[in-house]
Amino acid sequence: MTPFATFRLALRALQRNKLRSTLTMLGIVIGVGAVVAMVGIGNGAKAQVEAQIATLGQNVILIFPSSYSTGGVQSGMGGAGTLKLEDAKAIADEVPDVSAVSPGTRVSSQLGFGNQNWSSSVIGEGPEYFEIRQWEITEGSGFTDQDVRSAAKVAVIGATVLKQLFGEEDPLGQIIRVKNVPFQVIGVLKPKGTSVMGTDQDDVVIVPYTTVMKRLSGLTTLRMISVQCADEERSAAVVQAITALLRQRHRLGAERESDFMVRSQQEIAEMATATSKIMRLLLGAIASVSLVVGGIGIMNIMLVSVTERTREIGIRIALGAHGSDILTQFLIEAVTLSSLGGVMGILLGLGTSTALSQLAGWPTLTSVNAIVTAFLFSAGVGVFFGLYPARKAAALDPIDALRYE
Repeated sequence: MTPFATFRLALRALQRNKLRSTLTMLGIVIGVGAVVAMVGIGNGAKAQVEAQIATLGQNVILIFPSSYSTGGVQSGMGGAGTLKLEDAKAIADEVPDVSAVSPGTRVSSQLGFGNQNWSSSVIGEGPEYFEIRQWEITEGSGFTDQDVRSAAKVAVIGATVLKQLFGEEDPLGQIIRVKNVPFQVIGVLKPKGTSVMGTDQDDVVIVPYTTVMKRLSGLTTLRMISVQCADEERSAAVVQAITALLRQRHRLGAERESDFMVRSQQEIAEMATATSKIMRLLLGAIASVSLVVGGIGIMNIMLVSVTERTREIGIRIALGAHGSDILTQFLIEAVTLSSLGGVMGILLGLGTSTALSQLAGWPTLTSVNAIVTAFLFSAGVGVFFGLYPARKAAALDPIDALRYE
């Protein structure tokens, strides 16, 4: 018997029990739909985190002071106050493959303009900060090295601060008050949205770091040093070089822990996506259970079908059908059930992902690879769980099959 004739015979057998075939497919439909939907949600969450990581800039390395312990009380990250301006200058001068360095400090302050006020973060940085973060200035300009040397009272504001203090008014040249110190607005930053930590990156005022240290905080240490690596492939070597340099400068022996932390953009991305990766694997595993249950349902129904059609099998063998024909027929029935269920499950998963994206605002991203994999997996389930019933049908003795009532 030709494969096409065997396929037609298998379809005819499935059509005789449409309700049973539909219910059998239901497990595969739900399983594949759940896999496609969960993978779409997981990939969407991963893409969102990666987009937030990208707002840090390109090939960025961040250096923070570590915490300290006093009387059993631990300070938070950056509480040790071990980074100095000299450290930043040494990194720029002595570490190869570093293209830009910006010392950083920060204070929280109430801002004022006219009768408007707003609480925001005031970040002190160097002129290279905008290049390191790849943060475009849409209006005006950034500050210069001369502004840093003179601790000039100039500021570049984020989109949130612009909206809260100025509304539709032109901010350039206007004077805002930061801790009652007047600052002239010289630039407006392009919106960046939320960070990987969920904070509003546009709710910020950026001024020369010397201005913050001399006029606002009085601190002589840095909260952070931002470094840009010239080559992404060299970032690991740059991290090692920075670590070795700072340990030497801070006179830390081999037995002492570093009083600072160095994090590359790749490390930050890996830490940020670790949770979403575990979630994707967990959701995929849970959804895959539905596929296994659907496969068991296919095996069960095929075994019932073999029992019901024992006399039919005996007659076909008596008329000259080979065991391979019987095996192929039942295997095609199982694969057809699982494949049709896979197609319907893919449509269900795509529809569910779209609905969640529109109604709940969840980011979803379903790739073609995920769809193809889900379909092939569903077909594989049909082969795996349909093989035993098919082999059992092919192994029937024709005499016993003809006697079967």
